[in-house]
Amino acid sequence: MKYYKVLGNGGVACNGGIGKWHLSKNGNPGKWMPKIEKIEPCESGYHLCRREDLIFWLNEEIYEAEGRGEFIVDEEKVVFQEARLIKQVETWNERTARLFAADCAERVLPIFEKEFPNDARPRKAIQAARDFVNGKIDRKEMGLAGAAAWAAARDAAGDAAGDAAWAAAWAGAAARDAERKWQTERLFEYLEGKT
Repeated sequence: MKYYKVLGNGGVACNGGIGKWHLSKNGNPGKWMPKIEKIEPCESGYHLCRREDLIFWLNEEIYEAEGRGEFIVDEEKVVFQEARLIKQVETWNERTARLFAADCAERVLPIFEKEFPNDARPRKAIQAARDFVNGKIDRKEMGLAGAAAWAAARDAAGDAAGDAAWAAAWAGAAARDAERKWQTERLFEYLEGKT
């Protein structure tokens, strides 16, 4: 099975971890991290992701990784006694991260637009993210569009948040699982260079 490790810039642990991982170099895997005798999810051990877990842990860098020794399969991760990085997933970068975020935001945009049909700020912010990564606007213009989208979210927070919470509760596990599957497939289209 292929596993992934999500890290901050330069191999620094994130998402609750500490320390720095041994990076892979010149096509060679990184060194094995020191063995941890007692492993427990969210407490100790090396936490790796399966394909379907990756969307929950995204950060600046993604690596293919492997684990060995005892392991525990948890809900959204697998915890190993030992782990190492195999290679960085180079297709995950600022551009693909922004495009993936825009794709995900666009999928829920109809919920907002149903409640606020005359408010185009979120739609414009999504387009600004795409325009920025494609060199059509600068960082300042993108920031202005983002600020407008945050303002729209604050303006809508009261009623829309309650409506969204109820809709999510009624949608249940099937809708959640379908969305998780869509996000995973879309993410891997970017990671595999298909888009």
